[in-house]
Amino acid sequence: MSRKLLFTVLLAMSSALAAPAATKFRFLKTIPLPGDGGQDYLALDQTARRLYVTHGTTVEVVDIDSEQAVGRIEGMSGVHGVALAPKLGHGFITSGNTKTVKMFDLKTLQSLADIPIAYDGPDGAVYEPTTNRVFVFAHKGAGLSVIDARDGKLLKEMPLPGQAEFPVVDNKGLVWDIIEDKSLVLKIDAKEMRVLAQWPIAPDCEGPSGLAIDLPNRRLFAGCNNEKMSVLDADGGKIIQTLPIGVHIDAVAYDPSTKLIFNANRSSVTVIHQDSPDHYSVAQNLETLQGTNTLALDLKTGKIYLSTNKFAPPTTPGGRGARIPGSFMVVVYGPE
Repeated sequence: MSRKLLFTVLLAMSSALAAPAATKFRFLKTIPLPGDGGQDYLALDQTARRLYVTHGTTVEVVDIDSEQAVGRIEGMSGVHGVALAPKLGHGFITSGNTKTVKMFDLKTLQSLADIPIAYDGPDGAVYEPTTNRVFVFAHKGAGLSVIDARDGKLLKEMPLPGQAEFPVVDNKGLVWDIIEDKSLVLKIDAKEMRVLAQWPIAPDCEGPSGLAIDLPNRRLFAGCNNEKMSVLDADGGKIIQTLPIGVHIDAVAYDPSTKLIFNANRSSVTVIHQDSPDHYSVAQNLETLQGTNTLALDLKTGKIYLSTNKFAPPTTPGGRGARIPGSFMVVVYGPE
């Protein structure tokens, strides 16, 4: 084979590998759930096959194989985030209006403790497995609370530079979080419980709200409220690429098997394909129901789950009508 022909073949192979995934997503079904009120994070236990859906004063629990509600955790106000520690059998829920974190039993869903914290508006929470600690990030109070996931003991509290949102971990002792009002990404040492670095990401990414991580390639995906998603080097904080997404992002998820990144916007999901660790392209702009701006991804089936209500017609142009009572649900989308 000549050098010219070999180069042509290699170029064609490279282009084919870099092409966006052909998979498209479509609406599958809705799962009705009881109650009214707003919603925030969803958390999915891949092993136990349970989806935790935050909802006002409760967390609804859905079996994602049968796609049926199987339980409820109550006794909170202004629920935001859920952190799961499967090897310890414990879960943790942030109760934003009461400045507490509820510790519960993953099997029985029974409450074990309500842990007071210092900062207003506890929001995102994540379990870090090498230290068996839960990191709780307060939005209103701009602070971090660290809890021992084994017994619920509060280990440390410290101020943060602004309004914290979605955290992720690398399962090797590092935690990252985004600061929405200051457009920062924080890198945190889980063992030392201290901030190692803070990286400004504006003007590429302004008002970051969602965050996901590609563990093998050490990439962070920050969903931003200037209708952008920025890809960062997780170790050094360098912005690698920024792509367009929809309005009012609130959650990001990454599927390592399909190389797809899901950005949950107000009424759409922007699906981005990882062509390579340093190059990305928009694969689909999926229209979803109104208000579906948070999601969870099932790595087994590739389905995505979003929560919302039905809404009455808007009273002003461009606005959103009131929530219709009794209409809360999880909406399921999956590959065609």
